[in-house]
Amino acid sequence: MTLASGVLLGLAWLLFVAWFVLVVMWGSFWQLWRYDADRDDAGTLPAWPAVVAIIPARNEVETVAATISSLAGQDYPGQLNIVFVDDHSSDGTLEAVRGAVEEKGISSRVEIISAPTLSSGWTGKVWAMDTGVETASKFGPDWFWFVDADVVCAPDTLRRLVSRATNRGLSLASLMVLLESKSFAERLLVPPFLYFFLMLYPPRWTENQKSRTAGSAGGCLILRADALEKIGGCAAIRGEVIDDCALSLAVKRSGGRLWMGLTRASKSIRHHPTFSEIRDMIARTAFTQLHYSSPELLGTIAGLAFAFLLPVLMTFLPDPRVWSGALAAWILMTLSFAPTLIYYRVSLFFAPLLPVATFYYAYATILSAVRYWLGRGGEWKLRSQAPNRPSRGSLG
Repeated sequence: MTLASGVLLGLAWLLFVAWFVLVVMWGSFWQLWRYDADRDDAGTLPAWPAVVAIIPARNEVETVAATISSLAGQDYPGQLNIVFVDDHSSDGTLEAVRGAVEEKGISSRVEIISAPTLSSGWTGKVWAMDTGVETASKFGPDWFWFVDADVVCAPDTLRRLVSRATNRGLSLASLMVLLESKSFAERLLVPPFLYFFLMLYPPRWTENQKSRTAGSAGGCLILRADALEKIGGCAAIRGEVIDDCALSLAVKRSGGRLWMGLTRASKSIRHHPTFSEIRDMIARTAFTQLHYSSPELLGTIAGLAFAFLLPVLMTFLPDPRVWSGALAAWILMTLSFAPTLIYYRVSLFFAPLLPVATFYYAYATILSAVRYWLGRGGEWKLRSQAPNRPSRGSLG
């Protein structure tokens, strides 16, 4: 055996060991059935706490009426008020909200406000959230329910969340809602979005008080009012682009308990039918995840190439001792991805194509860094939100 063939053989089986560790020891991140909230009986309560739903929105005219309607249709037994915060929309969002409120006859339970001029050092969404909390406080809520303006919640969503959080003594609970996966681009790239997110933030580690990992899904998130007060309010995450994970990290550091689950019953109705739209979705926060660090960017790209691309390339080498180890790694990767496709009801044909999706994610991550360096970091709805200097609270 030559030195080169020995190196290749060692590398191939190192890939297999790496994937074995990920599958067996990395927080069971790929076992989605463990975190499927739709399968659980969340229980009931003798008395139901007061909740205020807060919807921060910027240019969401196409989706916000459906969101308002879904909140109006909640079967929650306790007091539920809604605060809608318009974040300087220019597309008729406010008119759509007023129309939905009038249609559902819920004007007595809804406050419609506009966020003040964005304060220096704040990202737009967090500023709108803070504005909503300030208004919501007059209702004396026990819980705040933050809902994105493209999310349609199942009628039992709030009841199940509050019941689960109260019975388990949680400070923060969130649901990763189902994303659209209809177009070819969505079927190829949206399930990997969930797969990679759970790899970064395994729910088991999020729940573990001894772990530093703190993940959450900001599209549908409830937070105890006293837990928010304990961390200093929304000001604690004022400059964060990835506000949901930053919020959960702050709560966990303050001693609060977290939970994150998955649901198909509640959905995001925002479409990303083209590759460019999904690219922009990834690029908005990818470099933020890396703390705006060039060394972390290089390390991440190298890690993605090693773990996801190299097994495919080495599978086609002629030496069977080499390609067998690489193929074993690729098979483990494919099998670990299959439950995500099943969850999304997407064909298993896409399972071995995860390396293709990974290549696209790597490209979008590099683009995210380039946009940051050009002063366009964290771009959302024509507003760049990334700070001039790294913000270090987003990862657990």
